[in-house]
Amino acid sequence: MHRRVSGVFKNLFGREHPLTLTSFSNLGDTLDSQGKYEVAEVLHRQTLEAREKMLGSENPDRLVNINTLGNVLLAQGKYGEAGTMHRRALEVRQKVLECEHPDTLTGVRYLGNVLSRQEKYGEAGKRYRRALEGYEEILGRMHPDTLTVTFATCAPSMGNTKRRKRCIGGYYNRMT
Repeated sequence: MHRRVSGVFKNLFGREHPLTLTSFSNLGDTLDSQGKYEVAEVLHRQTLEAREKMLGSENPDRLVNINTLGNVLLAQGKYGEAGTMHRRALEVRQKVLECEHPDTLTGVRYLGNVLSRQEKYGEAGKRYRRALEGYEEILGRMHPDTLTVTFATCAPSMGNTKRRKRCIGGYYNRMT
């Protein structure tokens, strides 16, 4: 379905029209969720390149594309490049949004995900704690983003049974 829509938009509006780019991005998201990371990566790179050409490299509207590409790269084990993408998006968010803006905090969380996958648990934990503190203050303790990052702070301690039980217990207490 997304392929057909993307083709129709491309024929009607051209390759770099915002609707066409959104449909390419949606197709990339679908392929990503199906585990077709290489094809998703190509689509997300093309979408990002076109949006940066249209909007400029500092425009916050294309930051979602950078993070999406970073997440596809992370899923493929391309940690260095994924980290570069997430850092790039986070730097712009910190310039144009407040440090405690939910989108900025999500960028911090994404960077924590990369660091965790690289087994840099101390650095990942710092990012997760920063995101957690901001989410709790802005969104509240029971918001899905807060709960997601709460659980993420537990992940690095999964090898340590005592810490894992304490962390998971705290997570469970938040849910009840």
